[in-house]
Amino acid sequence: MSTVQIREKDEYLKKTAVNVEKHLAIPEWSLKEKLALSARMLAVDGHDSGLAGQLTARASAPGTYWMLRFGLGLEETTPENLLLVDDDLNVLEGVGMSNPSNRFHLWIYRHRADVNSVIHTHPPHVSALSMIGVPLEVAHMDTSMFYEDCAWLPKWPGVPVGDDEGRIITDALGSKRSILLANHGQLCACGTVEEATVMALFFERAAKLQLMARSAGEIQAIDPALAREAHDYRLKPRTIGATFAYYARRVLKLEPTLLDPVGEA
Repeated sequence: MSTVQIREKDEYLKKTAVNVEKHLAIPEWSLKEKLALSARMLAVDGHDSGLAGQLTARASAPGTYWMLRFGLGLEETTPENLLLVDDDLNVLEGVGMSNPSNRFHLWIYRHRADVNSVIHTHPPHVSALSMIGVPLEVAHMDTSMFYEDCAWLPKWPGVPVGDDEGRIITDALGSKRSILLANHGQLCACGTVEEATVMALFFERAAKLQLMARSAGEIQAIDPALAREAHDYRLKPRTIGATFAYYARRVLKLEPTLLDPVGEA
């Protein structure tokens, strides 16, 4: 009869980390392809709200950024119709105008050297939660990536096209990866497009769970030490990359030619 060996949890975590690096294959996409895939993922997940919402990423040259062209919806984004802009939203490459609301992204980039991608959307459950005057509550393993990593701006500063709104949002975000903006929506400011996208997708899930739980009873707090462990586990780069790839596969099943060069089928 075999004897089950009981090991410390750390041993299992280390073994899992090795296997994740070995077995989770991550496709190599360009930055523009990642932004296009991200926009499509968010559209499929219900983050579209007319022309509202922005996706941006630092480009290779200092003080330049890739972003969605103003006037297009998330589901219309392709690698070819993205714009390269400077630190005052002047278009350097591409056709069309940049979104004037992206000015507050510039504020975040200037004050957070660790941030390489910012995603801001108005999905329905996040928007509903933003209207009732409470911060995001993290009490589920699926949303543990937000534990002690989601700020709360309790007062809406208005349409974010000016410098005041950029300063207010940047100050409220602080050093965290995400923020719930009162009467507005969600924002994720992360080191990669993949991380910002996955967090944006799960932000909507977290808001939905919170609203459902509050309608049924009182939300039960989770143990802080376990929540921090789960936060770090869910945000491991390889896991984030594999999660992004999963959502990308879903998008590419719907539109197989999205990443094909222009003129090719």
